[in-house]
Amino acid sequence: MDSFTGIRFKKETAKRFQTFSRTYFKSHTEAMSTMLDFFFYNEISPKEKLGPTGRTMEAKLLKRINAVIAIMRDVEKTQTKPTVAMIQSLFETEEPSKKPLIIEKKYAEEKKEVRFQEKPASSADRQNQSNQL
Repeated sequence: MDSFTGIRFKKETAKRFQTFSRTYFKSHTEAMSTMLDFFFYNEISPKEKLGPTGRTMEAKLLKRINAVIAIMRDVEKTQTKPTVAMIQSLFETEEPSKKPLIIEKKYAEEKKEVRFQEKPASSADRQNQSNQL
């Protein structure tokens, strides 16, 4: 059987360790051994910071994503939509509206005159027409 040694801790720290140990390990000895191995093999000190945590990295990433979204919206408003509108206006075909021709006054007056007229009917012609009916 293994021998045990007593180590003195403050009550608060001992309770915290016991709660942690019960949550993740079978015994307090296994918990302490695993923690010591972690620091030894990774060559880090418990007093060092390991760098940004998951929460801080997530917050920074979300800020960058929001910034990229804002940039994309700005590009869409200032460049994409106006360009698309210009290109569409180039490809739209409208039939030219039919406007009346503009004619000079001297030609317009000449057209009003009648060029050909019927001969005035003579009295003999009138009688022939009435006999035929």
